This record gives sequence, structure tokens and C-alpha cells, in this order.
Amino acid sequence: MAIGLVTALAVVAAEAQADDHRDHDVARQAVERGEIKSLAEILQAVRDKLPGEIAGVKIEREGGRLTYELRIVGARGRLLKVHVDAATGEIGRIQEK
Repeated sequence: MAIGLVTALAVVAAEAQADDHRDHDVARQAVERGEIKSLAEILQAVRDKLPGEIAGVKIEREGGRLTYELRIVGARGRLLKVHVDAATGEIGRIQEK
């Protein structure tokens, strides 16, 4: 039973890693086609509005649109999860973690 569980977890982890690579490929291609802003453009726009240290970045699909999810450590040490529309650069949801 333990071997089956370990195998299942390894398969899930491999699939998640493959999904991450596909997401990065999709994002790169969308930037090249001019459909979304590059990460550098997004980071500059966000830094101007939400100062702090960027602690993590993901790109996700939400409602059929690509969205950058940034984790920012703010001036007071608070962790913020910030969703940014990849096409427009507009900051959407901001959640304090």
C-alpha cells in the first residue's frame, strides 16, 4: 500500500511539473505574439503601485485569461498575493496572507 501511495504521489508531482512547463511555454508564446505583457513589464508596473520584495511568481489561467500571480512581501513584512491580468497589466485581487 505504501509503495502505491508513493508511486501515485510521484505521478501527481510529475504531472504538476509538466503543467508548469506547459504554462511557461504558453506564456512565452503569448508574449512573443503580443497577446500578453512580459513578466518584466508586469513587475515594473506592480512595483510602482505596490512596493516590496517579489517573493514568487506564477502564471495561471483564470476564466480563460492568463493571470500573473505575484507574492510580494510588503514594507511591514506582510505577504500579499496579487493577481495581475497578463494582457492588460491591471492589478486585480490583492489578498493578504
